Amino acid sequence: MTNSYDVIIIGAGSVGVPTAMALAKNKKVLVLEKLASPGQGQNKKAIGGIRATHSDFGKIKIAQRSIEIFANWQKNEGDDIGWMSNGYSFPAYNQTDEEKLKNLLKVQKSFGLQIDWILSEEYQKLVPGINSEGLLGATFSPHDGSASPMLANNAFYFKSLKEGAEYRFREQVASISKAERFTVKTDKAEYEADFVVNAAGNAASAIAAMVGCDLPVKPDCHEGAITEPVKRFFEPMIVDMRPVKGSANYYFYQNNEGQVIFCITPDPPILGTDSDSTSVFLPQVAKRMVNLYPRLANLKVRRTWRGQYPMTPDGFPIIDEAKLPGFFNAVGMCGQGFMLGPGIGELLARMIEKNLTEDDHQVLESFKADRDFSGMEVFK
Repeated sequence: MTNSYDVIIIGAGSVGVPTAMALAKNKKVLVLEKLASPGQGQNKKAIGGIRATHSDFGKIKIAQRSIEIFANWQKNEGDDIGWMSNGYSFPAYNQTDEEKLKNLLKVQKSFGLQIDWILSEEYQKLVPGINSEGLLGATFSPHDGSASPMLANNAFYFKSLKEGAEYRFREQVASISKAERFTVKTDKAEYEADFVVNAAGNAASAIAAMVGCDLPVKPDCHEGAITEPVKRFFEPMIVDMRPVKGSANYYFYQNNEGQVIFCITPDPPILGTDSDSTSVFLPQVAKRMVNLYPRLANLKVRRTWRGQYPMTPDGFPIIDEAKLPGFFNAVGMCGQGFMLGPGIGELLARMIEKNLTEDDHQVLESFKADRDFSGMEVFK
């Protein structure tokens, strides 16, 4: 049967494409995508930050592997994906944040992260011109970095094609059923496979419901923007954790082309899939950014955009085999699909090939679908 595969992946985005890349080495893989090409959903709206500085073993281990893949991609595969090892920094301007960061630091270092607390004077050398009033210091993780979401997803896509993966674009999944094998019907064709991976991003809950799986994944809206390119004047991603009316935090960095990219976390969350930019975002975040870092004042903003974070209640992904054997959910990335995608792709390959490591089992404890969701990722 020509439409028969080992694995069908639903979604050609930040998780689906690297999963196809990992699985196609040993399996016959088909990726179904309702949009016209890979990475056209939330992947192209990501700002490109890649960090292992999370608060949980699962995310940390997955992100560490992802960073290895991103950092070595050009050397191993030849494609420039815009990778920079520019680091992440979380400055503290009050004792509450300082204490929170230092407590988290102990956890992060226990999991092998290279991260330290640096004093105010050292941080000012790292970010020349940063507002020093009340600055107590910062955590800094030099091996975190950034890359271009579009260049990276494209590189993963072409690599997956070389490995033998097939793609069907502009196909909407209509139903999924299972007898001996899975049957996946789209608006254009019908396919069979032994395994199905749900990597459908915003549509994850709807896809899971087709096999009777109820997932607490709801998209919420975030806005981002990018400036004109200028000569490099600072290195790390800067995450300002201080909440103000309308936002929980915001973060920005200068990419490999010299453009400053920034994003905000709305508070309260704005649920839904509306992708229209608003008139609120830019004046709201610009005032905060210039106060923190006056050197940003004269930069010209080229464009803004709006995308979604498919959120779970606790800020951790769901990566698990459903009660229907052979159906895997890799969903609810909470805005971190790009940074976690390559590591998740390899994890899913090991899950399907039944080749899990001891660390994998511990990682999956964080991501199982039947957890109580009462915890909360720190600085998600």
